[in-house]
Formats: sequence, C-alpha cells, structure tokens
Amino acid sequence: MPKYLLVSFKTCPWVQRSAIVLREKGAAFEFRHIEPDNRPDWFLAMSPHKKVPVLRIDDSVSLFESNAINEYLDETIAPRLHPDDPVQRAVNRAWTDYIPTFAESVTGMAYADDEAAYNKAAAKIPIAFERIDGALERQGAGPLFNGTKYSLVDAGYAPFLQRYFFLDRIRPIGLIGKYPRLKAWADTLMKRPSTHSFPEAEFEAMYRTNVKRRNKWISQFVADPAIAAE
Repeated sequence: MPKYLLVSFKTCPWVQRSAIVLREKGAAFEFRHIEPDNRPDWFLAMSPHKKVPVLRIDDSVSLFESNAINEYLDETIAPRLHPDDPVQRAVNRAWTDYIPTFAESVTGMAYADDEAAYNKAAAKIPIAFERIDGALERQGAGPLFNGTKYSLVDAGYAPFLQRYFFLDRIRPIGLIGKYPRLKAWADTLMKRPSTHSFPEAEFEAMYRTNVKRRNKWISQFVADPAIAAE
C-alpha cells in the first residue's frame, strides 16, 4: 500500500473528512499538523489555495482539496464507499457537493461578531437541517445515508454535525431534536470510531479553546476550555 501523509490543522473539519475515509478503509497514514498562522514553505508549495488538507502519496505526489482526495482514496483503496448504482452514486456526489453550504449554515454562528449576526446565522440552520432530513427520508431507513453501508456522504457531514453539537453545548441551540432522522444519523456518526481523530473530550476542549481565542460573540459563553458534556 502507498505511504500516506495527511497535512492538517488540528481542528480542521475538511481534513477530518479525509482522515475518516482513510480510517474507514483501514489505511495506515501519518498526520502532520501545522499551525494556521505559520504555514511552512514546503506546505505552501503543495497547496495552491494555501489550505489543508494536503495528501502526500509516497513522498512524490501531492493532492489538495478534500473532495478530490476522498474520491482518489475511494477509487484506489477497498472497500468502495460510493454506491455501485450510478444514479445513487450521482445522488451521493450531489449531497457531498452541498457540504460547504451545510457547513456554513450550521457552524456560521461561531464566526458572528455580535448577537444580531449570531441570530441571523442561527436562522440558517433549519433550512440546512430540513434539506438533509428530507434527503435522509428519500434515501431510506438508515442508520447511515445509504442505509447500512457507510459512504463518502457520511464521512463528509460527520465533522460538521460534530461541530454543531460542540456549539450547542457552548450555547444551547436546541434545533436538531426537531429532525429525528437527522438526529439519529448524527448520533450514529458520533458513535463511530472513525469520526474521531483525537479522544472526544480532548478534541472538544481544543475546539472550545479555538472558539474562545477567536473572540467572537459566542466566545463569552466558553467559561473555560474544559469539556462541557460529560
């Protein structure tokens, strides 16, 4: 099997998507964490957008953009996570393409400068939740997006659903419970070992520290970096 190096910021959800895929496939890989405020020259030479993730393959090829990385991994390492049926595969790719909109909708509150902006950001969450809940209904009985078979859609949404839960524990939002299919899917993904790059409490503490450091409106509700949920 090729040698994989995944370049990351510790709490980046886009990197987490690719790490999840590697773990679901049982592929060994090395994490290399860099600092967002001190991006080394060797990394900048690999990443045209100056963003993570970058997947380095056998010290010779560098791939960037999480969708491209995940598609490559799915094409080259068994088991395939995309459905065999071409229509379902297209449906999965379409909902993977929706992830940036979903991510901005459900985590935008973390970047709001004041209460009005926070409330405006929070108002986007039901729209995103309704769309995904409807997709889950059309897909079938669950517990995963395609039923019982894990997919790139599951890997793609897991980091952002995780961050929704983190934000909900900083300042209660109370929305996901109104969407039982979505809540059940999210709970299933949170229980899956592949979702987690760090022990859960450690990672949530890192996330809370980042929220506090950003000094946005929600930062005042992070009383300390310790985990809120026990």
